[in-house]
Amino acid sequence: MPIELSEFYQEFFQDVITSADADERYIEDAFFDVFTENLIDAGELETADRVFFSSPRGLRVDGYGGDPLGAEGVLSLIALDFNQSPEIGTLTATDMDATFKRVSNFLAKSLDPAFRDSLEETGPAFGLADLIAKRWPEISKVRLFLLSNRVLSARVDSRPAGELLEVPITYTVWDLGRLHRFVSSGQAREELVVDLADFGGPLQALPAHLHEAGYEAYLVVIPGQQLASIYDRWGPRLLEQNVRVFLQARGTVNKGIRNTIENIPDMFFAYNNGITATAEAVTTKRSGDGLLLTGMRNLQIVNGGQTTASIHAASKKKDMDLSKVFVQMKLSIVDSERAQEVVPKISEYANSQNRVSAADFFANHPFHWRMQDFSRRIFAPSPDGSFRQSKWFYERARGQYQDARGRLAPAQQKKFELEYPRHQVITKTDMAKYLNSWRGEPHIVSRGSQKNFADFAHTIGQEWDRSADVFSEGFFKQSVAQAIAFRETEKLVSEQTWYQGGGLRSRVVPYAIAKLAHDAKARGRFIDFERIWKDQALPDDTRDALGVAAEAVNDVIVNAGSENPNPLEWAKQPACWSRVKDLHVEWPERWLRGQITKAQVDASRREGIKDQRVLNGIEAQTIVVNAGGAFWKQVLAWGRARKLLSDKEASILGEAASIPREVPSEKQSAVLLETFRRLRGEGLPIGDDLI
Repeated sequence: MPIELSEFYQEFFQDVITSADADERYIEDAFFDVFTENLIDAGELETADRVFFSSPRGLRVDGYGGDPLGAEGVLSLIALDFNQSPEIGTLTATDMDATFKRVSNFLAKSLDPAFRDSLEETGPAFGLADLIAKRWPEISKVRLFLLSNRVLSARVDSRPAGELLEVPITYTVWDLGRLHRFVSSGQAREELVVDLADFGGPLQALPAHLHEAGYEAYLVVIPGQQLASIYDRWGPRLLEQNVRVFLQARGTVNKGIRNTIENIPDMFFAYNNGITATAEAVTTKRSGDGLLLTGMRNLQIVNGGQTTASIHAASKKKDMDLSKVFVQMKLSIVDSERAQEVVPKISEYANSQNRVSAADFFANHPFHWRMQDFSRRIFAPSPDGSFRQSKWFYERARGQYQDARGRLAPAQQKKFELEYPRHQVITKTDMAKYLNSWRGEPHIVSRGSQKNFADFAHTIGQEWDRSADVFSEGFFKQSVAQAIAFRETEKLVSEQTWYQGGGLRSRVVPYAIAKLAHDAKARGRFIDFERIWKDQALPDDTRDALGVAAEAVNDVIVNAGSENPNPLEWAKQPACWSRVKDLHVEWPERWLRGQITKAQVDASRREGIKDQRVLNGIEAQTIVVNAGGAFWKQVLAWGRARKLLSDKEASILGEAASIPREVPSEKQSAVLLETFRRLRGEGLPIGDDLI
């Protein structure tokens, strides 16, 4: 059950304070990170970097949404309104207008060379202002965000769009109420309603379903300009998560599509495969011309993201005519209860023709399930020597921790938090950040959680296909150790006198870790993660070494020269990582002696693989037996009725239906679970909590 706004406020407020205290940083820095993580989940932003600047002359900015060149020419600037009162406050129209005015002033001043020259060249504010000035000719739209933990006054309807030097500016407010609605909805993104009357009018639709099938679908032809206008309003939020990640990994504009639009637009419909989309509901009406589609709720494009993005990019060119461009759309209606299960499958099957690997659909990859399973049953060693042990909670899906806690009575909630402390929650994007840092990808980590996750998904997907058994209990414990080291390094950097604050820590930490791992490996030595896991803390020698590394890489990031005045953007470049790798560091002798050898690492890895292979069979058999014969009898009947089973699968399911009289072997159990997963993808309506 969704929590009330007042309770949500207290929990959110405590999350911010806890984050600030744990990382020993300013509370507004923590507020920025906690809030923008939700906006990235919601699809509002692809990344968010903290840059704070305030001036008595009425200028302010708190962050930005990355380089506009990587966001289809959209510049996103962020302003904060943090209320430190324990009571919920009200955000008035006057407050809102004043904040947006200060951010608008910073934007305008950034185009003034005199203002840029007045800023400290090594400071983040100069880097942001310089980025805005350099990118201005390519910027097609500016989005100003106001993030507040107050509630927007009911008397405030909206703020009309504006412009600066003919570039449109939109204003978006995320107040406490809007954040609460998004988090409480349990959806992967905020509700999105397309009223086609606002985008050129309704579309003719041809029903493509049988009423008795329990499924609804339509074939629609949508004009290119109409599709571009809809995308211009919601941007990447229209793209189903898997497709959005896929496009981030490969770029958004396809040259072939662009050439067709430019040179032979009247043949676009013939040459293009069209788009596949889903919606949770549609509105239609009858007319003399047949059925008209008038609106869609939670529209998601699951195939055709490049088509959509390319048409949108073309619409921004003054000499481009989209009047002859039409796109076919297959629209499937999937209700909210089944969206999490069915939409990824539609996405996977629709994209399979385009050589999109399984790794690109990583949100449902078995890697997550295995990490989740480990995190629910493996106790971490007690750091203080007491008998009370806790676990690290891996969030396979957004909000899992809060959902699990929220279903319990108050007394049980306290027990739950002792077993799974809040500070021991690891999200899947956290995991990607920690592991990619240790794997030597700090420039990828610096590009933000979504793009880093895309890279991580691709790599882990390939490794899983080669040998899933590598991802053993030992791998999980090592991952937690890497998380501990990363978080401890964040605190360490914040304490340093040389640290400038702001968003630079998000660059210094992954670079320091990557440099440490790189130089150790160059000497044939490796970090002893088993030691970190057992102690649940960083050893002093490793802490000292990370302190040395952090100061060294900070100098490279901050002092890149006039050709790279924005350290936040410079850190995203492979050239930055190359420079750091070549950097000579005087490592503490005590740390050099404390590392383990490659032979020790390989032996531990082989042991982990061996144990995992045994565990796979035992776990599969345990799950199958616990499900019971009656359950497998239902699965067998459902699969047979739809002719979805091979003879082998039907035979093994028949044996499982006889549990406990007959018990399938470990190998048979593995086949059963694989069959079950496949049938779930086909719509099997039972077994939500089986695996």
